[in-house]
Amino acid sequence: MPSGLVALLDDISVIAKAAAASIDDVGMAAAKAGSKAAGVVIDDAAVTPSYVTEFTPERELPIIWQITKGSLFNKLVILLPAALLLSQFVPWAITPLLMLGGLFLCYEGAEKVIEKLGGENHGETLADPIEDMAEFEKERISGAVRTDFILSAEIMAIALSTVADKPLLSQAMALTLVAVVITIAVYGTVALIVKMDDIGLHLVENGSAAAKKLGRGLLHAMPRLLAMLSVVGTAAMLWVGGQIVIHGAHELGLHGPSDLVHAVEKAVAGATGALGGPLGWLTNAALSGVAGLVLGWIIATVLHKVLKKEVGAEA
Repeated sequence: MPSGLVALLDDISVIAKAAAASIDDVGMAAAKAGSKAAGVVIDDAAVTPSYVTEFTPERELPIIWQITKGSLFNKLVILLPAALLLSQFVPWAITPLLMLGGLFLCYEGAEKVIEKLGGENHGETLADPIEDMAEFEKERISGAVRTDFILSAEIMAIALSTVADKPLLSQAMALTLVAVVITIAVYGTVALIVKMDDIGLHLVENGSAAAKKLGRGLLHAMPRLLAMLSVVGTAAMLWVGGQIVIHGAHELGLHGPSDLVHAVEKAVAGATGALGGPLGWLTNAALSGVAGLVLGWIIATVLHKVLKKEVGAEA
């Protein structure tokens, strides 16, 4: 009997060690996946604040919370099961689906550029009068969650690629950890950004001399920060969208665009010495953004010029 108890305790010890090792593997895989998805995370954080403008201060955090819940739903309820099913049964479908998401980002980014350049406005912008604030808020949240879905799909796909060799349970645990941590990090940062003016006002009204100075600095910086984030968000859509499409085309056998981008990146990196690394990366991002803008412009033209005329002619 004692020997049986000792054997049982040995078995429990082995299982515990295996479980601990599995947890370590999941943590390491999640960290690796999160670092690889960092670019998309930055894009997500840059894009989202634009959806919270035009609202009173008391509505900002509730709206961010609604978007956060939508993001978690996107990642955990839709994308996580879909990613695991695709990886198990139809892994070939992942690349085409990601390319469709990339084309959507290109379209969204190109739409914003067209509007900035004075082109036709195909959606509601800040210049439009807001007739129903509740409906406007609902549409803003819906738009933010829709854009988040595409960015979240890219994050989950990148994460999945880093744990593809792990058992299914480890994949699920790593993707869940990535989804939760990244969502909290992104929307916590967004909440801090959009409440920066309120923090500054509080410091001006209640702080010491140094705090008042800091508060005034925050208040003056806020409009510039939001304007910068709007530009960064648009550029991020085009960059990430273009990069997804170029990389996806390469995976499907169309190597020309990818080879061209990497050749120019390598040439710039080789010609700029110590700055070759960052300048090469910037070249890659810029070329991907240009490709995204061209693709998005084509899609917008087809949707709003060609198809619209055909529908009008049929009517």
